[in-house]
Amino acid sequence: MRVWVDLTNSPHPLVLRPIVERLRERGDEVTVTARDFAQTVELANALSLEPTVIGHHRGARLANKALGLASRSLALARWARGRRFERAIGHGSNDITLAAALLRIPAATMFDYEWATVQHSVNCRLAEAVVVPDAIPPQRLYRYGAKGKIRSYPGLKEEYYLADFEPSGAVLDELGLDAAQPIVVVRTPPDVSLYHRFANDLFASVLDRLRGTQSVVLPRTPDQRAELLAAGGFIVPDRAIDAQSLIAHADLVISAGGTMNREAVALGTPVFTTFEGRVGAVDEQLIAAGRMRKLSSPAEIEVAKRVAPAVERTRRDPQLLVDLLLGDLAA
Repeated sequence: MRVWVDLTNSPHPLVLRPIVERLRERGDEVTVTARDFAQTVELANALSLEPTVIGHHRGARLANKALGLASRSLALARWARGRRFERAIGHGSNDITLAAALLRIPAATMFDYEWATVQHSVNCRLAEAVVVPDAIPPQRLYRYGAKGKIRSYPGLKEEYYLADFEPSGAVLDELGLDAAQPIVVVRTPPDVSLYHRFANDLFASVLDRLRGTQSVVLPRTPDQRAELLAAGGFIVPDRAIDAQSLIAHADLVISAGGTMNREAVALGTPVFTTFEGRVGAVDEQLIAAGRMRKLSSPAEIEVAKRVAPAVERTRRDPQLLVDLLLGDLAA
């Protein structure tokens, strides 16, 4: 089978890597495309996904996003025409679902945050399968056109792609970190996302609280990196790093995004969320269970060595995701 996988944001190479590997192992011909945005291409290359780079991020404004969707989808369709793809897969990639629809290629989409209204209104209507965590009530997705297409999986997506992961200590040496001292990992807000269009004042206060501690701040964009370097007082990597190993060795994670928070949960690292958008069902469950905390004030942050929990990691077989993504599409 000829399968086409598209990556549009930094988490996507991580999420889709085990799916691509399993498809290739069983003999499918898998071709990967990637958008030049944040660390997407760099991570895809590091994970041996061998992406073809097509298009780039057009900016945060709604008009720019619409232009980006139209231009990149058309570029993908032109590139894919004649390649005889039989299936298309993305994680929240509107671009591939639109391009696949233009070429009449059956498509499946994944996501784990249900309130990205514009994105899902495109994806859910055009895709033939919508793969989401079972924490998301199906009726929340009906207005996007997902009724009859939803395929749910248990747990967190991070428990699937981290199933074979074992942390390395090399990232500590790479960043010059002292493992004997507390390590805090911080992820900046997704300020180019439509569902997070406002300034995060709490996050700015968090940075003030952590300045001068052994804190690694992972920016999303070159502008964020430049601003952090100008402010000083933090470790700011200049390239993609082994963030999962860093999280596993950290004493605390504070993130305004989503994936890194849930990676911390999956790896047993204490985590605060500073996300100011509408909370999704997955995070609602994690917060209710005490597995993730909502940060309301920088005063709640304690920079100290943690005691490693005696809790077994949950590791889930990514083959389930392969089956849900293809399912009867592969018939």
